[in-house]
Amino acid sequence: MNLVQWLLRLMVGFGAEWVMWLLVGLSVVSVAIMLERSWFFLTLRDDIGKLATELRAALRETDLEGARRRLERSSSAEAVVALAGLAAADGGPRAAEEAMRGAASLQRLKLERRVAFLGTLGNIAPFIGLFGTVIGIVAAFEALGTQSTAAATAAGGAPTQVMSAIAEALVATAVGLGVAIPAVVTYNYFQRHIRAILANTDALCRVVLSHLLARDADTPPEEAA
Repeated sequence: MNLVQWLLRLMVGFGAEWVMWLLVGLSVVSVAIMLERSWFFLTLRDDIGKLATELRAALRETDLEGARRRLERSSSAEAVVALAGLAAADGGPRAAEEAMRGAASLQRLKLERRVAFLGTLGNIAPFIGLFGTVIGIVAAFEALGTQSTAAATAAGGAPTQVMSAIAEALVATAVGLGVAIPAVVTYNYFQRHIRAILANTDALCRVVLSHLLARDADTPPEEAA
């Protein structure tokens, strides 16, 4: 038995049903991730424009404590990063910038958690479905080849059986596409949302840094020493 025959027997023996169950399992995991990430992003919602305005007003009055309290009331990722900068404000603008940069990196990891799985699933699910279709077609033609010409001709049995097997095999491709399309759409939506959060974070950080730079510029050298 050569390698081709061994692979043929292997594919025919296992069939394409396991591919369908694999796709069903992956779809369950993807739906769970979609729901979990949607709830996570929902908990981070806040009016960042209003937050930035109130933060700017508090800093203009040099009310650092009031600015901290306002940021602590917000559940947004942007507020967490800006709060890290205010916590390091005593060390100067450079220390605050580094603190916010580190906090932003941690928040980005939280935002992107498990999202890459959706993108990967969107790319590979159609190929998994296509693999199941190929196995089904191979099995259908193998069944046709094992039947005699007379049996194939009688009542059109073999052609009907082959067509039915091919139709079932194509279901795997359809299921693969059905799993991939929602995953890709949700992945792209989450990526846009993450980019928006990071952009708002950068804007809020600049509000904090501009205040600290202005404060240091107004501080006399002997007082700063």
